[in-house]
Amino acid sequence: MTKLLLVEDDILLGETLMERLAKEGYAVDWAQTQAEGEKALAAGSFDLVLLDVGLPDGSGFDLARKIRSSKEVPIVFMTAMNTAEHRLEGYEIGAEEFIPKPFHLKELLLRVKHVLENHAASHAVRVGARTIDFDAQAVVSANGEREFLAARDFQLLKLLVESAPRVVSRDEILDKLFGEDHFPNHRTVDNAVVRLRQALGGGSETIRSVRGVGYQWVGQNGE
Repeated sequence: MTKLLLVEDDILLGETLMERLAKEGYAVDWAQTQAEGEKALAAGSFDLVLLDVGLPDGSGFDLARKIRSSKEVPIVFMTAMNTAEHRLEGYEIGAEEFIPKPFHLKELLLRVKHVLENHAASHAVRVGARTIDFDAQAVVSANGEREFLAARDFQLLKLLVESAPRVVSRDEILDKLFGEDHFPNHRTVDNAVVRLRQALGGGSETIRSVRGVGYQWVGQNGE
C-alpha cells in the first residue's frame, strides 16, 4: 500500500485529509509539528510527503531540506504563503508540487496521484540506446558508461519528462529552476536544452522545440 506522511498543524484540515486519503487507498501517518515529522521520517519510509510550510515549531521548508539531504521521496507543499518567492524557494528545495491554500480537495488528490505516478515512472527512462537513471542523476550509455549532468540541467530534464506530453514554457522553466540566478533569460534555458540533447544523443528527437513557447519531452523518435 502507498504510504504518505502528512505534516499539517491545522486539526480540521488534517482530519479531513486523513479521511479522504484513506478512502483513496493510501496509508497515512499524520504529524502536526516539524519535530513529529522528523520523528516519523526517521522511523519509516514514505512514498510521498504532504508538507505544510507554516508549522508551529519551524518551517516546512527547513524540514524539506532535511528530507532532501538524505531521501528521494517526492514532496508536495501545501501553504497559504503563495508569493513568487515562496514558490521559488519550494521548487529550489526540490518540491514536485506547490499547492496554495485554500485548495479544492479533489485537486489535491489528483495532484498527489499525478506526482506518485510520475515518480514511479521516472526513475529509469530509456532513450534509444541510453537510459536516464533518475536515482543516480546520470545518463547511462549502452556499454554502461555514466555521464553525470550538471544539477540544474538534470532538474530540467526531470521537469520535461514528468510534464510530458505538456509543453513546458521557457518562463515556467526559469521560474522553477533558474529563479535565483542573476539575470536568467530564455537563452539560459536554450543552452541547457542543447547540453541535454547532446547527452541524450537524440538531438531534437528527444526534446522538441515548440516555437515561441518552450520545450516538450517526446522521448526517442517522438515516442
